[in-house]
Amino acid sequence: MALPLLPGNNFNRNMGKEKFHKSQHWGFCNNVRMLVGEDKPGIGGELLFGQKIKPKYSVFPKGMGTDSPSWVAFDKQVLSFDAYLEDEVPDKSQENYRIRRYKIYFYLEDDTVEVNEPVLQNSGLPQGIFIRRHRISLPPPNEDQFYTVHHFNVNTDIVFYGRTFKVYDCDAFTKNFLTKIGVKLNPPGQCPEDPYMKTRREKLDCMEPICPYESFDTLKQFLEYDRKVLRFFCVWDDSGSVFGDRRELILHYFLSDDTIEIKEVLPHNSGRDAMSLFLQRRKLPKYGPPGVYQPGQLTDQTVLNVYGGYSETRVYGFLLDKYQLGKLDQEFYKDTDLSIGTTINVWGRKVLLCDCDDFTKTYYRTKYGIENFTSIPCKAPSPPKIERKFPPYTGFGSEEDSLRSCIGLMPTPHQRNFKKFIEFDSYGNISNTLRFFAKLITHKCADVERMFVISYFLSDDTISVFEPIERNSGYTGGMFLKRVRVKKPGQEVFKSEFSEYIKAEELYVGAKVNVNGYLFFLVNADEYTLNYMERNSDKFPLSSIELVIQKLKEEECKSRELKQVFTAADCMHTKMVDFNTFREIMMNLTVGKLTDQEVITIARRYRVPEDPCPHRNVLVAQAHEQLKKNAFENFERLIAMCVYEDREKKKVLPSKDIKRLCKSSRLPLNEDLLGSLLSGFEDSEKQINYESFFCALNWRVNPVPVLEVASYIKEVLT
Repeated sequence: MALPLLPGNNFNRNMGKEKFHKSQHWGFCNNVRMLVGEDKPGIGGELLFGQKIKPKYSVFPKGMGTDSPSWVAFDKQVLSFDAYLEDEVPDKSQENYRIRRYKIYFYLEDDTVEVNEPVLQNSGLPQGIFIRRHRISLPPPNEDQFYTVHHFNVNTDIVFYGRTFKVYDCDAFTKNFLTKIGVKLNPPGQCPEDPYMKTRREKLDCMEPICPYESFDTLKQFLEYDRKVLRFFCVWDDSGSVFGDRRELILHYFLSDDTIEIKEVLPHNSGRDAMSLFLQRRKLPKYGPPGVYQPGQLTDQTVLNVYGGYSETRVYGFLLDKYQLGKLDQEFYKDTDLSIGTTINVWGRKVLLCDCDDFTKTYYRTKYGIENFTSIPCKAPSPPKIERKFPPYTGFGSEEDSLRSCIGLMPTPHQRNFKKFIEFDSYGNISNTLRFFAKLITHKCADVERMFVISYFLSDDTISVFEPIERNSGYTGGMFLKRVRVKKPGQEVFKSEFSEYIKAEELYVGAKVNVNGYLFFLVNADEYTLNYMERNSDKFPLSSIELVIQKLKEEECKSRELKQVFTAADCMHTKMVDFNTFREIMMNLTVGKLTDQEVITIARRYRVPEDPCPHRNVLVAQAHEQLKKNAFENFERLIAMCVYEDREKKKVLPSKDIKRLCKSSRLPLNEDLLGSLLSGFEDSEKQINYESFFCALNWRVNPVPVLEVASYIKEVLT
């Protein structure tokens, strides 16, 4: 019996309660007042009358699934169902409906559905994607909900936008997945046969030829020898006829279908029209021309009769001549009829096979065991060449332009060696320019001490001469000779042949070069030039250490004297001498047999190695110079990237990570310099303080003194 609702007879339900908030159930949507919180609880979070708690988790137990989102856990996992649809055909009396098969794909990652109809050949219907991938709502009255994995099963009907799909089977993955989530699968069904396709198949079966049937199976030969062609080089000697000559031909024999194709090789200025083929690809008869035959005489098959029944459903057929009575036999050339030295009949023309390629030799050697492939010369003796003479140089323009005006009525410009220009043009740090330091050989005392820089450009064999500016020397300096090709002295000006120009192989330290009447003595070369000459020692024999050592071995009698002189010159017993002393000793003992270039080659080979680890300030100065040239100032972004990579906030990162960040940010430093800088800043654990590293590279904030440029002449040779 319930107690009356009087004071003291009921319990205080708010005792111990801490939450008294009220949920907001009403709001505005598109400026319209409506109920927006149907699922929100009442005061203090208590459920209202008739309200149910929605589960926090899905139907799966909490411990079964992973905590990863669905688009990660079910990525690339798709359920596949086989279904069919009965499509009505109202406009035809032969059929009332058609059975159309579909594939239903359910994507577990986002509950989307895609319906695809496999393409059936010659169906006459648009097939492919029937329903594109998206979430499909349930049929009314549940159109506010969407299809989930629990709505799918075997032997059920699924309605998509008013069309009923009958699911009759699924694949193995779908069966395993539905079984694991607790879905009881129905037994699979069968898809009914389409009556129209059945009738069509029966008609096609009736159209098969009636026995006896003779088949011509050439598929095996085609699959085995497709794209395998025998090639013979042959000649047709037609010199016996009027205006005839020897014609060079190339014969192609296609092993896939035993056909022959012949092409003609036309020499230059032959006067003949260029034809695509001498003989089109076809089977070549041995005894041709065979004559003219009536239509139907040359056939692969002979039809005896054509008949048809008198029934309403008439069946057509034909009967072939099994014994091939009255068939004309023709012999065609096979691969066994072709060999070097054989003359074949090409529609009345006698063609001699003279040679073949390597594939043809391998084919005959492997299949028929033929080893003799002695070629026959097929080219006719060439007529004597008439030497073409050109008039001498006129003096106007260059020699090449004068020659072009003599070759044709319409003069064309001279084509320079563009391939050489592209190969030896300067790019990056490679200049492809040889630079020598030279003195002017003259009797004028004022010009004796003048120094010049001679540059030889390998791209077009041009030379330029520059005089460095020296204060209070009395000479303005600057460009002494613009970039131009320099002729060798002592050549006739007006002649038919081209003049000879100074080449790179004629330039070396110690050589005398005559540049337009000025005689220069080459006293030294820069580092790039010496390295280039040593790398290409086949063109510059004076820079080949092997040849120089071989020349020194010829002076073996003076080897003891040479050791004594070097020992006397080394007063401090350091086993080292300077270059000028070394040169003087070598020149005196060899009595001038060695040139200055050879002495430099020996000195460079046995010189004291430079410091492999330069000072950090030198590396930073070199880096600043490259960064200034490229106007790179984005160091704050590099530091921010390092802070992002530094998860533990230790302000240090491995050197390999900083190198990767520098390359991704396109820091304009070459790889060797960047590696040397990183090795200079890393600690014992190969960690680098990125703030100090990039602050040192910041040439705006922390500038360093500019490196002093070394003199352009390291040693003065006398």
